[in-house]
Amino acid sequence: MVATPYPLPFTIGSRRLLAVEREVAPIAFTLEDILSGRLPGVPAMGHGEGYRVLSAPAHAEKRLREAMPGFLIGAREDYERSYIAMSGSYDDYLARFSGKTRSTLRRKRRKVEQAGGGDLDMRTYLTPAEMDQFLQLAIPLSRRTYQARLLDAGLPDNKDARAEMRELAADDRVRAYILFLDQQPIAYLYLPVAGHTLVYAHLGYDPDYAELSPGTVLQMAALERLFAEDRFQFFDFTEGDGAHKKLFRTGSVPCASFLMLRPSWANRALLNA
Repeated sequence: MVATPYPLPFTIGSRRLLAVEREVAPIAFTLEDILSGRLPGVPAMGHGEGYRVLSAPAHAEKRLREAMPGFLIGAREDYERSYIAMSGSYDDYLARFSGKTRSTLRRKRRKVEQAGGGDLDMRTYLTPAEMDQFLQLAIPLSRRTYQARLLDAGLPDNKDARAEMRELAADDRVRAYILFLDQQPIAYLYLPVAGHTLVYAHLGYDPDYAELSPGTVLQMAALERLFAEDRFQFFDFTEGDGAHKKLFRTGSVPCASFLMLRPSWANRALLNA
C-alpha cells in the first residue's frame, strides 16, 4: 500500500498554528482480523515517515509496538468497534432489543408507511446496471445530507469510485438500498462486502424528512432482507462511536487508531504539540 500524506496539526496552547503533512502507509484491521486475532500485513514504509494504524485491538497494538520498537505513537483515538453478529434469524436479532425499543422501531416504520400511503418502498441494488441507477438517485440525495455538508462523508462522486462500485457489483460484493417516499428517494445505505462481512460504508437521509427517522427505518428494513439471505456472518459498523451504532450492535471490541512515526525530534514535536 502506497504511503499518502496525513496532516498533523501543530498547536501551541489552544492555538492551531499550521498543519504539517507526514507520508504514512495505512495498516487497516478488518472486523474479521480483529475477531480472529490476525495481524494484517505491514506494508513497506519506503521513504515515508511511518504508519497510520486503523482500528487496532489491544493485542495487535502490543504486537505492533514490539515489531517496531522506538517508533513514536500519537494522534490516538480510542473507541468501540461495533458489529452485528448475523447468526440466527432477523426475529432472533429483534429479540435482543427491549420491548420498548422494538415498539419504537415498529412505530417508526409504520409512520413512514402511513406517510407513503402503503407498504414500505425500499429498493435493492445489486448488479452493475442497478448500481448505476443507485448512484443516479443517491448522489443528489447525498449532497443534501448532513453527512456530506458537515462531515464530508457523503457518497464519493468521481470516476474511480463509480468504477469500483460497478466492479464490486459485478462480483456480487456489494449491497445498496434506497428508501422512497412518494417515489422520491429519502435515504440510502451502501454496504460493500469484505469476505463474510457487510461493511457499513455510507448511510444518509434527506434532512427534510428527519422527523420520519428514515435512516433508522432503512437500516432495519435492510437488515431484515440481509438476514433472509443467510449469507453473511457480520455487519461491521467500522471505526468510531455513535448512538446509531450502539443501538443496533450485538457486540463491540475496544480499538484504537493512531500514528506510528519514525523516531525524530520533528516527529516527536508534532505528536507532542
